[in-house]
Amino acid sequence: MQNKVALPDETSTLLGPMPKSIARRKTKKAVAKRFKLTASGKLLRRKPGLRHLASSKNAKRKRNLGKAGLVHETMAARIKECMPFA
Repeated sequence: MQNKVALPDETSTLLGPMPKSIARRKTKKAVAKRFKLTASGKLLRRKPGLRHLASSKNAKRKRNLGKAGLVHETMAARIKECMPFA
């Protein structure tokens, strides 16, 4: 006697990842903490360089580093993908 094993058909999700439209999307919390989406759809971020060694930077430079910066358009799509509900 031969044992017959039932193989899943090719459309089954067991063989590969689910399409993004079907899969449950989750927000990447690390991204949600670092970026903010504006009403016009642009992304805001914090500027680096104000954590330490601030005594060697002049007041204007530190003031501008404290303000929010915009995310470049080439990176925006990748970040928005990590925040599906924003």
